[in-house]
Order: sequence, then C-alpha cells, then structure tokens
Amino acid sequence: MREFKRFIGGEFVDAEDGETFETTNPSTGEAVATVARGGAADVERAVGAARKAFDEGPWPGMKPSERTKVMLDAFERIKDREGEIAELEAADAGHTMRMANLFTIPYSNEYWRHLAELAQRLEYHEPVEDYAFPTPAWDFVLREPFGVCVGIIPWNVPYMMAIWKLAPALATGNTAVLKPATYTPATACALAEILAETDIPPGVVNVVPGSGASAGEALVTDPRVDKVAFTGSTEIGRRIMQLASGTVKKVTLELGGKSANILLDDADLDIAIPGSTWAMYMHQGQICHAGTRLLAPAALYDEVTARLVETVEGLKIGSAMDFESDLGPLINETQFDTVDRYVQVGQDEGAKLLTGGHRITEDGLDAGYFYEPTIFGEVSNDMKIAQEEIFGPVLSVIRYESVEDAIRLANDSIYGLGGAVWSRDIPRALEVAKRVRTGTVWINDYHLVSPAAPFGGYKQSGIGREHGHWGLQEYLQTKYVRVDQVPTREQKFWYQVIGL
Repeated sequence: MREFKRFIGGEFVDAEDGETFETTNPSTGEAVATVARGGAADVERAVGAARKAFDEGPWPGMKPSERTKVMLDAFERIKDREGEIAELEAADAGHTMRMANLFTIPYSNEYWRHLAELAQRLEYHEPVEDYAFPTPAWDFVLREPFGVCVGIIPWNVPYMMAIWKLAPALATGNTAVLKPATYTPATACALAEILAETDIPPGVVNVVPGSGASAGEALVTDPRVDKVAFTGSTEIGRRIMQLASGTVKKVTLELGGKSANILLDDADLDIAIPGSTWAMYMHQGQICHAGTRLLAPAALYDEVTARLVETVEGLKIGSAMDFESDLGPLINETQFDTVDRYVQVGQDEGAKLLTGGHRITEDGLDAGYFYEPTIFGEVSNDMKIAQEEIFGPVLSVIRYESVEDAIRLANDSIYGLGGAVWSRDIPRALEVAKRVRTGTVWINDYHLVSPAAPFGGYKQSGIGREHGHWGLQEYLQTKYVRVDQVPTREQKFWYQVIGL
C-alpha cells in the first residue's frame, strides 16, 4: 500500500493536524493508499508557498521557451512512469487496466507535452492597430500570468484532470495549488512525486488532497488566490462561483452534462452502435460528456435498441485490474446507490428497462461496486433519467420523428457539454451539429478531443475553455500599455481639456 503526503513548497509533509485517510480499490474494497488529509491550515501553507513562488520568481519571469524546456524535461520523466501510473489509476479510480494503459494515461501525458510546447509560441507582446485618437501613441498589449491558480478536480479521471489543470497554469508562468478529490488522489500525488524530481522550482506546484468543505472552500475564498479552475458537478460549480465572487476571482468551470447522441436515418449502424456504446459506457458512464441520451429515428428505433442490447450484453464486466475487462466498477457505494436509485426512478416514470439494472456479484465481484450496463427504452425527454446527470452506466434511448425533432430534443436540457451526430452524409451531419447548443460535437465518433482544440460547455455545463491556445489564454491576464508620442505639454490632449 502506498503512502502519500502533501506536496507543499517543494517538500512532502504531513497534514498540519496529522490526519490521514485511506483510499480503496472499487474492484475489491481493499486499501490502495494512505493519504495526508489537507484542511484549512494546509491550504494556508500551500497558497503561501505558491504566492511566494510567484511573487519572488523565478518561474513567472522566465522566458516562455525556458519554461517549455523544463516542462518537456518533466514530460520525459512522466513518460517513463506511465505503466506505474496506469496501474495506480486502475486500483484507485477503477479505470480498467486496458483503458488506463491505452488511453487515459498516455492521452493525458500528450496534453502536458502539447500545451508546454504551445505556450512558447503564444504572442505575449501584441501590437495594437495604429489609431491616432485622441493623440498619437504607441499602443500594445502584454499577456501576463494571473498568479496563484487553484485546480480543483473530480474523482472520475483524476490523473487526466491533474494534467489538464497543472499543464496550462505552469506553461503560462503561473504557480498552482491542486486539490484532488478524496476518493481518488493517488495518481495526482504520484505526479507530484515525479515533478519534485524536475527543475520546476519549489512552490510552483503544490498538491493538497482534502475535502471540498474544508480544503476546497478555503482555496476558493483565499484572497491570495487569483484564479480557480474547477471540474465537477454543476451544483458544486455554482457554489464555487458564489465563493469566488467575494474576491472577484477569475473562474473557469467544466461542469455536468446530459449529452445527446443523435443517430440520423442514414447512420452506418455497424459503426454507430458500437460507437454509441463507447459514448455511453466508457468508464462505466462516469464521464461528464458521456452520450447518455441516444436519439434514434422512429424508423430505426427497434433495430437500434435490439442491437444496442446485444452489444452491451456482450461486454465483459470485471475487475479493473484485469486487462480483459471491458468495464470495471463504479467508484464507491455512494455512487452505486445513486445509479440504482435512478434505475428505479426510470421504471417508476414508465420507461422500459431493456437490459441491466442490477448489481453484479457473481464471478468473485461481490466485494466491488459492479453494476450492469443498463438501457432504458421508451424514454420521454422530460423524464428525470433524461434530464438529470446520473454519472453511471444508464442509457436513455429516445425516439424522434424528424431531424427538427431531434435537434429540439437535443437542446432541451440545462446542459451543453458534448454530443454527437452519426451519418453517412457529412455535410448533413455538420448542419445538425451547428444547431446543437453544446461545446463539443463529434461526428461519427465520441469522447476523443485534441489538446490543440478548445473544450468546455454551453449553458450550465460551464464557463471558459480548456486546451489549445483558447485554454492557455484563460491563464493569462491582458494588460494594455500606451506610450504617448506627443512631445510637448501644449500638444497634450488633456492640456487642452482642463486648460492647464
């Protein structure tokens, strides 16, 4: 079993009050790691270290190319530990070993590399269009780091979220305090161990696992913090906005979703059916932009549901530590109970349970939180299972009569994070994609996003964007500098205005 301390000011230290907590393997219920529990006092120390590292440097004052070099050296160390991190992610967060090794860990590391390289190509000194009003001047814009940036990340893809918060903050010259979720802090703590061996200066990266009520709220309300980036539920996002407003912090939020996955009547079902299965059941549906609402044309509805059921029932559910498992467990009993409750709600609302809906206990899985991949048919879009984020393996299949109807249904949600359109006619699919009010639309694909492209939500799915130059700009302030070009006092505009 691993032991992780807080990482503050370049040192691994115990919590101020000495408290620790254990994380458990959701496949087995066994302990994975003992972790120092951060609270308000630990946050005070971590923010102080980040503030000092920013105010006294050298990190924010380095040339972008110098920061990039340090981060790329760190990338090589991170790459060397991919296998170890993947195994830890599977044990702590319930990612299947296949998903962790082939997707979430190497995919996350690519974001670190790309954003580190991109940051040195940004325009940090930008001329302003010559505009000699009211008098001639040399005008330009500086882009400068915000300062101390806080990243608060969820439990579902903890390593990826740690990278998504740390890489852009560091690459643009900020210092950072990262708060992993208490359910799954292990890989973020392991990342801190790797970064401690690099040339990133002490205090630039700080990692404090702890609860939202203590560590999280202390971070968001600390006046020394300049920016907060949060990924998690819409409910908690609202709370963070309220808390951050007290000191008018910059806030970016990536929140919940209830994404519509639209099958047009000319979709290639040989691709769209397995693709929709991937869209829904990646990580047991514990993904914010999962395709939880499948919109199927009435003429194909029966075929679509039959083929979905056949595909889903062929998936192998097993321990996350087994490379042969297609799906693993839910994260814990709390999430398991939430999923089970929604399955009952769906039946009470009149939806038809087509498959799944029960706990899996056979084949030695009784100690974990394994839930059958579940499909509901005959779902109306106003049902709770179609409107509320379940965050588990529950798919709602909704019948539509026309493309206009499909677009209306897709947009009938408080969320707007992801979605997809499946069609053999790409121009037609593009027209539908343009009308769906969501931050990301895949066409004949799902889940894959580029580190060079923006990611974020419409409506109550968030504020701001991550990745690419759009994401990096979220970590930079814009300063306008005006150098007056009028040589004498009498020619100054203000001299004439006030009569000096």
